[in-house]
Amino acid sequence: MSKIEAFWQAYLASLPEHQRPDLPAYDAWDFGNTKELADELGQLVRMGVKTATSMLVWELEQSGEKFPYVGEIGVVTDGSGEPLCIIEIIEVEIKPFHTIDEAFAFDYGEGDRSLAWWRSAMWEDYAAECQALGREPSETMPLVCQRFRLLYRAD
Repeated sequence: MSKIEAFWQAYLASLPEHQRPDLPAYDAWDFGNTKELADELGQLVRMGVKTATSMLVWELEQSGEKFPYVGEIGVVTDGSGEPLCIIEIIEVEIKPFHTIDEAFAFDYGEGDRSLAWWRSAMWEDYAAECQALGREPSETMPLVCQRFRLLYRAD
């Protein structure tokens, strides 16, 4: 049994028996695009600090990955693939970059959690992604914005 599957089974064992059969299948993923960032962001999610994330719609379209959906459950891993926690997506919206507000920036849980920090840091990230995708970054570039809640973590 993989570490991720064992972690999932530990989560299931922590639930009252009547809740177990109703759970959908799960995926496993990390946050960030480097091992170090995945380690850092995974810990923020595990601690309940980071409860939101976003990605370029164009990136999902080009990669053929499925769009996230409300009710999706994920095992969050660190940069080495070690399971850290389990989350459930509770909100998914497609929004232009310039419409992100202070509440979402705060829930993002990174930097100083301000909108100014979010706009600056995420502009850099999304501009680089746009370049890799052959797209031009703009204030209206579409983002898939998600909020999630922590379901389980091993202490």
